[in-house]
Amino acid sequence: MRQAFRAAAALAAVALLAAGCAKPSSSSSTPGTGTGTAKFTGCMVTDTGGINDKSFNQSSWQGMQTAAATSPNITVKYLPSTTTSDYAKNISTFISQKCGIIVTVGFLMGASTEAAAKANPKQKFAIVDCSYASQCMAGTHENNITQLVFNTAQDAFLSGYLAAGMTKTGKVATYGGMKFGTVTIYMDGFWDGVQYYNKQHHTKVQVLGWSEPSQNGTFAGSFTNITAGQTIANTFIHDGADIVFPVAGGVGLGSAKAVQTADTAGKNIAMFWVDTDGCVSAATYCKYFVTSVEKGISAAVKAAVLLGSKGHGGGSYVGTLANGGAVLAPYHSWSSKVPAKLQTEITAVKAAIISGQIVPATKSPV
Repeated sequence: MRQAFRAAAALAAVALLAAGCAKPSSSSSTPGTGTGTAKFTGCMVTDTGGINDKSFNQSSWQGMQTAAATSPNITVKYLPSTTTSDYAKNISTFISQKCGIIVTVGFLMGASTEAAAKANPKQKFAIVDCSYASQCMAGTHENNITQLVFNTAQDAFLSGYLAAGMTKTGKVATYGGMKFGTVTIYMDGFWDGVQYYNKQHHTKVQVLGWSEPSQNGTFAGSFTNITAGQTIANTFIHDGADIVFPVAGGVGLGSAKAVQTADTAGKNIAMFWVDTDGCVSAATYCKYFVTSVEKGISAAVKAAVLLGSKGHGGGSYVGTLANGGAVLAPYHSWSSKVPAKLQTEITAVKAAIISGQIVPATKSPV
């Protein structure tokens, strides 16, 4: 049975997160857990790649800073992880500093975050792009971890509709880095968006690289092998695709190179970026990106810190089109190339998803 998430349900999850957690006593001496003018410190442990990685770390830190900007009583700081062995050490450092909430960035930090939360049940944690449902954390559900996850089937659905409306060859393509739920949820949404366009316009645009019903498709087996990304994209282009959507992290840079080469040869190939705005994170290739299918990481982290400062923690925050946790990036240089009628249709489809009239389906858990 397909697992689908309505926007309303996502918002309800946030409401339940706040309502279901008891507020601490105002007499508590623990920093950040009081009410009124109590000081609250939000602490973030980065994944490897640095604070200015133009990806998850940078977006998460932006969310921390935005949360701090909302109140003079909130301060934020971070510790960088150079290697994966730094995760537990950095988390332990912040526990000793009695942070109000410790935000960890990325699914690779799942085990370290879970272990620390179990050992320190009064410490609030939040983790970006990781949940028990996706098996990023596999132990007993710790109620002091806020899982920041994203229903990217929604914005990916918009991207599939957009790709189907932009293709000249009648073929578009997507592939993943590895077959994880956080990857295939994008691919599901993209596939379904193409099918919806076909239904609305009586067209037969094909999707290469993925089938949502069978859950079979193309994967690079890596998130860093740029050569694999170039090879896969070249295969899709050879097979007739003129829009490629890699859901593969750094591997997508190889696809961008392939698209650049093909476009230079006059083949008019374009692509979408994933997770962040490609015109920021991979600016060299911006002219080839029609749009990017983003996770609203900054919005999610901001929400977790603000909820933590009010005494709430645990449960899930589900990013959606409605709350800014799932985002289709601006068209940038493509704004004049995407037909006005298609842009209007995308806006209408977005509204229909937010209202629940359209429910993008996915077999991937959030």
